[in-house]
Amino acid sequence: MSKKKDEIIEETEETEQNEAAEEAEPEKSKEEELEEKLKEQTDKYMRLYAEYDNFQKRSQREKDARYADAVIDAVAALLPIGDNLERALQTEVESEDAVKLKEGVEMVMKQFDESLAKLGVKPISAQGEQFDPNLHNAVMHIEDETIDDNTVVEEFMKGYIYNDSRVVRHSMVKVAN
Repeated sequence: MSKKKDEIIEETEETEQNEAAEEAEPEKSKEEELEEKLKEQTDKYMRLYAEYDNFQKRSQREKDARYADAVIDAVAALLPIGDNLERALQTEVESEDAVKLKEGVEMVMKQFDESLAKLGVKPISAQGEQFDPNLHNAVMHIEDETIDDNTVVEEFMKGYIYNDSRVVRHSMVKVAN
């Protein structure tokens, strides 16, 4: 009988150990599940963060582009005023009053140029430069053997560029062929 009792005790102990092992396994799987869920949530968070960062950058680029468009449109509307001031400065004056008036126009023209520079708008250099269709608009051609081909020989209307990247107005030029 004692053998039977010992066998039953041993079987009971084995069963208890098996049950304990089975209970430990679900604990590990829960832990693994939690780790997997954490990884998924971390991945979702990182993707969302990257998407938001891209959104911020895209929004900033669009804002900068809208500002640049507004500056270019406003400056393009004001350029004819600057052209008229330049024409006024090219006139010959003799009387003392006319000389004083011309000096006043020179000061206004200087202020106009400074305002354009503050906005990031610069005149395009044309005279003596190689013709560039991205910057210049050829309205006349001349044949001259003493000048290199595609060289700007005369500028009829000054062109302007914004931040060295976008043309506000092309220079109207005469080109040697």
